[in-house]
Parts: sequence; structure tokens; C-alpha cells
Amino acid sequence: MDFLRHFVLVCVISVAFAHEAFDSHLLPRPLILEFTDKVENQLKELDGEIKLRCDSWRFNVEANNLNPWRTIPKDCSDYVKEYLTGRAYQLEMELASTEAEIFAQSVKLVGDGKDVWVFDIDETLLSNLPYYGDHGYGSQVFNADEFDNWVLRATAPAIQPSLKLYIELMDLGFKIVLLTGRSERQREATIQNLINAGFYDWDRLILRRDEDQGKSAVHYKSDKRSEMEIEGLRIIGNSGDQWSDLLGTSVSVRSFKLPNPMYYIS
Repeated sequence: MDFLRHFVLVCVISVAFAHEAFDSHLLPRPLILEFTDKVENQLKELDGEIKLRCDSWRFNVEANNLNPWRTIPKDCSDYVKEYLTGRAYQLEMELASTEAEIFAQSVKLVGDGKDVWVFDIDETLLSNLPYYGDHGYGSQVFNADEFDNWVLRATAPAIQPSLKLYIELMDLGFKIVLLTGRSERQREATIQNLINAGFYDWDRLILRRDEDQGKSAVHYKSDKRSEMEIEGLRIIGNSGDQWSDLLGTSVSVRSFKLPNPMYYIS
């Protein structure tokens, strides 16, 4: 967007001097440029076009239409920041959690303790916005070491609509399984962070072990869900911010995709 404004400014200056011979010794007053209404309208149109393109990009991210991507489009950094820190993100999280709660209330549990709801952790139960706010909200290439240091601080806040859903599921009698791509060596920090954020009494917390390293998220999470089914567990619901949390094999009866335009995990 800054490039486009600069381009327009250069064009205006060019037009202004196109019919005048420039004399560096004749500067009777400071040069003051004012955008005409036409130029202002052009800038507004450019802003509107960028927003439309970013809206389209985010829609296709959530629909899983885009190929794996490493960073958000450069022109969409301000757009993503405003979305994540504004009301829209909160409303979408609330709606997804409300729909999950409605579905959960409609399920007739068997009562043998084997009806399971699976949750991802990052951007599903815990918010890493404080971290990503310092790293361009997804506009910077992911740095695993820096993110690991953030995880070990165990200070990520709860995503409140997810916390509300979590508590409701516990009250309904669901067994809660936390299935995350975090490493086993981050177990202690993850547990502490979850407890500090208000989450408790989960049935199990599954993290990547050494033998899981190198697997794609879809492969890894499918394997873990398959192991649950072999145990006789019934996976009723699954909530995650990545499609790789929800797709693959041994999928849940209903899956709930939470919004996340900051990063993509395949």
C-alpha cells in the first residue's frame, strides 16, 4: 500500500512539473502538494481493492482452497492485524463454539466414558496473539526457536469462547483429549499454561514424541485418533484451527474449524 501511495505521489509531481521549466535557483516558496479530490478517491479505491483482495484471500484460506503458504500476503498485514484484534475474529470464534455446543447438547452419550471430544491447543484453546503481534501477525517467516521460547513461558491466554465450550463439554460428560503438534519436551510448560488459562481435568494430553517427528500434521493426528478408536473410544467432536487438525482418517462425527489467517500447517 505504501508503494502505491508513493507511486501516485510521483505521478502527481510529474504532472505538476510537466509544463514548467525547472530552475533550481527560483524557489519563491516551499513546495506544497495537495491531493485533488480525484487523487483522494483513487487512493480510497486502492484501499478498497486491497481489502477486497484480502477478504478473498482469507475466505480461501478458511475454505482450504489455497496451496500451502508460508506467510500472509504483504499487502494484507494490516488487514490481518485489524481482523485478529477486532470484533470480527471474536464473533467468528464465538459462533463456531456456539455451534459446537449446540451439536454437543444434541448428542446422546452412551455413558460408558468413551465419548470423546478432541481439541487442538494453539489458536484453539490457547491464543498466541501476543507472540504473533510481535512477529507481524504472520507476515514474518516462522521461527521455530523463537516460538519454542514463547511456549516455554507458558503465558498464552485462553480463547474465551473455547474455554466456555470446554467447560460445557465437561459438564455434559464428554471425555476431553488434547491433541497437539507441540513437542513432548514442552509437556510441563503446556500443562502449566493450560491450568493457568483455566483448563483442567482433560483425560489425556498427546504431544509429538520422537517417533512422530517428521510426520505431517494430518498423518500424525490421524494416527493418534486411530489409536483412540482401537482403544474403543468414540470421537464425537473435534475442534481445531487448521484443516490438518480435522482431516485424514478416524475423523470425528462433527468437526469445527476455527479461524486462523496467520499460518498454515499441512
